[in-house]
Amino acid sequence: MNPFQRVTLVYTHCLLGSIWLKPMFVFSPLAVVSCNSVEKKIYVNLNYTVSCVRLLNATHQIGCQSSLSGNVGVLHVLESEENLDWVLHSGPNPPYMVILESPLFTRSIMMKLKNGSSRVAGVAVVAPNTNPAAGFSPHTKCPNENTGVYSVKYDPAMAHCNKTLWNPLGNGLSYEEFDFPIFSLKDDNETQVIRQCYLDHNRAMNGSSLQYPLCAMQLYSHMSAVTDTATCMRRNDINFSINPEIVCDALGDYNVWASTRPLNNTAKGHKMWESVVILDSRSFFFDIAPGAESGVSGFVTLLAAAHALRNATQEAQPNRTILYTFFQGETFDYIGSSRMVYDMENKQFALDLDNVHSVLEIGQVGLRADSRLWLHSDPVSRRNNSVNEEVKGLIAKLHSAATGLSVSVQEPSFSQPLPPSSFQRFLRARPIPGIVIEDHQSAFTNRFYESMYDNAEYLNVSYPPNLSPEEQLEFVTDTAKFILFSTVSRGHLDTDTDVSSCFVFSAISQVTQMLYSFLVQSNNSWFQQLIPSDLKSHLTNRPPNYYVGVAQQSSEPTLLVQHLLANLTGRTVNITQENCQNQREDENDKESKHMYSYMWVQGVAPPNGTEREGYCIRSTVRLSKALSPAFDLRQYTSDDYSTWTESRWKSIKGRIFLVASHELEMLTLGVGVGVLLTSLLLTYIISSKADILFSSGREPTNATY
Repeated sequence: MNPFQRVTLVYTHCLLGSIWLKPMFVFSPLAVVSCNSVEKKIYVNLNYTVSCVRLLNATHQIGCQSSLSGNVGVLHVLESEENLDWVLHSGPNPPYMVILESPLFTRSIMMKLKNGSSRVAGVAVVAPNTNPAAGFSPHTKCPNENTGVYSVKYDPAMAHCNKTLWNPLGNGLSYEEFDFPIFSLKDDNETQVIRQCYLDHNRAMNGSSLQYPLCAMQLYSHMSAVTDTATCMRRNDINFSINPEIVCDALGDYNVWASTRPLNNTAKGHKMWESVVILDSRSFFFDIAPGAESGVSGFVTLLAAAHALRNATQEAQPNRTILYTFFQGETFDYIGSSRMVYDMENKQFALDLDNVHSVLEIGQVGLRADSRLWLHSDPVSRRNNSVNEEVKGLIAKLHSAATGLSVSVQEPSFSQPLPPSSFQRFLRARPIPGIVIEDHQSAFTNRFYESMYDNAEYLNVSYPPNLSPEEQLEFVTDTAKFILFSTVSRGHLDTDTDVSSCFVFSAISQVTQMLYSFLVQSNNSWFQQLIPSDLKSHLTNRPPNYYVGVAQQSSEPTLLVQHLLANLTGRTVNITQENCQNQREDENDKESKHMYSYMWVQGVAPPNGTEREGYCIRSTVRLSKALSPAFDLRQYTSDDYSTWTESRWKSIKGRIFLVASHELEMLTLGVGVGVLLTSLLLTYIISSKADILFSSGREPTNATY
């Protein structure tokens, strides 16, 4: 007998045993333990999966979900698009749980499955070990189309990507709504078990019909929120119990920022005589996208620039303060940058927009095969003469900084709007001089924008075989050599003395370590020494998860960037751990906390011991809220701000098992009902005849002893 069949019979027996016990009001812990043990033998749980979840905004919902009890379907491994007819029409055992190899995870196939969803229980996509040759981007062709600066009111000719289609490979799959669950299978061993189960039980051989039992899969990913953000937030406000149910949460996190000159963070609003240059990086984060080119390349470059400028700006302060900013949630309608602009406008930030002189943004800069970077500017704001002159000055400085380097900088050869960038949110508030540095002149060179393939391999961060993790951490890759920051640092030191001439390249070892930590695994000796001991659990043997998440706590990338920026731009101060954690230089210090932040980090582990020598870092690094103003204003249908929310769920899990034929299920049900009725009848008969059946041994009532 097949072992799966044998388990099915035992499971049936366990259920019948439970039915038999119920009329007798008997509870046996051993029976429960036995049933749980049998359950483990029936199901193979899938432990390494990532589910598509439901997101909502002002107008609609996107993503996926299962029914409340999970979706169950017979496994079918799709071998080609032509094989879809079996799933959608001719297969005799619907609904089907479709297993897709990554080359078949296309918009064409997914939309056909969506339209035939009555026969589709769910989809499981096998994550590849190597990137495909063809491009794949599940984002839209015009990212953040409706929340940037280019509206019909700003300039009709440039609205809706009319002049430049930035992401031509975008298929919009991430913005579709599916009424069945979609999982990504990440583990090769589990994938092999699924394939083998399919081959053993579900694949017809030589034209023969399928024989039961069949291999099936069950996926749980039921989402609580429906319709749109306004609906789910209204449901959040309904309080009919002591513990009201929350069905969705606003997307959000924290922005990370620091300045070359200490700013009083307690006194909000305008700072007299203060003029800042905002140097920022975008982070287009999504749940299963590593974001190597679309996010990591930019903020690693900015971190390297900040480190190079630490000594330079302290030796000779530039005429303007440089403000380093790392915005979160930008892929979801510019959550981080729109919040900072809102706070500046409403005197809730350390500076206001009047203090902002110019903006220089580092975007996607990791794929410059021709050693060329492009300087994008806004043609509409440059119609203002003063803005145009400032932009020309920025471009001239960047050209000067690139002289003699292996990388060149150029302006696009034609007039076009800015690419998707945080700078657009500043331009929505007022005309501000600014440049966006990218590795593309027009359309993205990134063929895997916001996809699972935008990873270390695509950015050419690879290592020779047989290197240990610590050796990989120190190995200088070609990409590390490409991450140059002098084009940024020299172009922004507005001072009579060229204090940046000693910093043509960043410390190559630190760029190497950053790329390894953000793209390969964060749990390494370098990161361990730069964080407090209570954040050790955030370090894992994989890249950080770059999905923005919900506005409940700081995400892993935010915490890592915060502490790394503090170490790269701050100074070690000789104070006690208690004073450091209390944000002061000594017991009498009441002022420093307004100008600086203090962090006690673990330090280096000694070669022959485990006791680390911690120390205190004083820096200007701060966190500010990256939550869309729409949620503070309760404008859940806003056209001006992001309204994205994420649905809550009870559990996300998957498992495979063997399923019996419908006839056997009906037979089992009939036998169970028969046993139940028989037990009820016997219980009634025994109870009604109890005086007769149990009277022979009864003693007389007047017996005495």
